[in-house]
Amino acid sequence: MDLLAVLGILLFAVGLIISIALHEIGHLVPAKLFGVKVSQYMIGFGRTVWSRKRGETEYGVKAIPLGGFVRMIGMFPPEPGGDATHLRQSSTGLFQTMARDARTASREEIGPGDEDRVFYRKAWWKKLIIMLGGPAMNIVLAIVLAGGVLMTFGNPDKPVFAPVVSLVNKCVIPASEAAQAGDDCTGYPAAPAAAAGILPGDRVLEIEGKPMHTWTEVSDAIQDAGPGPMPMVIERDGQRMDLAPNLELAERPDPNGPEGATIETSFLGIAPTLDHFQQESVGGTLAWTGGFISNTAEAMSRIPQRMVDVWDAAFGGGERSPETPVSIVGAGRIGGEIASADGLTAAQRVATFVMMLASFNMAIAIFNLVPLLPLDGGHAAGAIWEAIKRAFAKVFRRPEPQPVDVAKALPLAYGVAVVLIGMSALLIYADLVNPVRLLG
Repeated sequence: MDLLAVLGILLFAVGLIISIALHEIGHLVPAKLFGVKVSQYMIGFGRTVWSRKRGETEYGVKAIPLGGFVRMIGMFPPEPGGDATHLRQSSTGLFQTMARDARTASREEIGPGDEDRVFYRKAWWKKLIIMLGGPAMNIVLAIVLAGGVLMTFGNPDKPVFAPVVSLVNKCVIPASEAAQAGDDCTGYPAAPAAAAGILPGDRVLEIEGKPMHTWTEVSDAIQDAGPGPMPMVIERDGQRMDLAPNLELAERPDPNGPEGATIETSFLGIAPTLDHFQQESVGGTLAWTGGFISNTAEAMSRIPQRMVDVWDAAFGGGERSPETPVSIVGAGRIGGEIASADGLTAAQRVATFVMMLASFNMAIAIFNLVPLLPLDGGHAAGAIWEAIKRAFAKVFRRPEPQPVDVAKALPLAYGVAVVLIGMSALLIYADLVNPVRLLG
């Protein structure tokens, strides 16, 4: 592993820690604004490496930086008939929440004056804001990171090609036979560009007397020319050259049709050079963000199916698809792969790396919105259910209901936690024995 790969892994680790810290700040800030007593703000799990107390809150870093938590008193209300001054404690952290069964754990005594500072006593909309603050922070961070790339480096989905030759086809192979033929030109005629002596690096200046400034103009001119000789001017090493390649009618993929569709069109046999990516405006970035969120949500919905593919790749020796989910280990390895990729410019490495962090943050946000404990979405669902109950009671003039006790869902939370731990273990193992390779 070279130095750039190690640097990429370290940079991803830093980005991960910052993302986790900001997620927990998304819980911490509204909790304090709404008067909930926060006893701990921690990054990581396990043994405490460093901590310092500021006011009533202990801030610290733990040994395993794979998450974090904000501990708020009174996450769950007391059991019916219980002592309201002794509350079960939990936190926004996955393993911290799982570790405390609100029905059986010892109750922590509430200090004088803290009775109204417990989480469960707050209005439902305050609880909702507190629990959605973490995912919201990740969404904002994802949009800022991706928006920075789109408005400076450009949109990776909108490449702009220069009229400079990057590749010359050796022969004319019909699109329907390309997969079977591969690079074998036996039995196929030479490509017009190769026969005319066009080389990689040549710039197309004119076609049939018309100046060419973009690759789109070159492509359109080739299609409009039809089969037969096509006069053109190229520039090679600063010198102009007149050529007249004899275009052929060939079966090519239809760029405007469904996957696998083909068309008959005039064929020269050259590929363009990537010049840059189209930069987005603020409006374009916001429009792109909608697709970004929906695509991430769709990908997250396919995780159960993809886990079967991960199992096959880990234990069956099958090829690991880039579409399969990865663990923190796999994501870090991809960060190292991007940083050390020879085929990318420095700008492309930075942009790809930042977009990966943006995708990671969006995935964290959407995953945490799943309405199951111990995820943030489970607590948010409890707040929404409380709002529904209170509205129903108000409309039908019934007694005001007690706060929703999400602790009743803890058996389900334990089951979800076991599944998540199992998935994490499988992903880490697969990332070690058969990792995803984005760049080949």
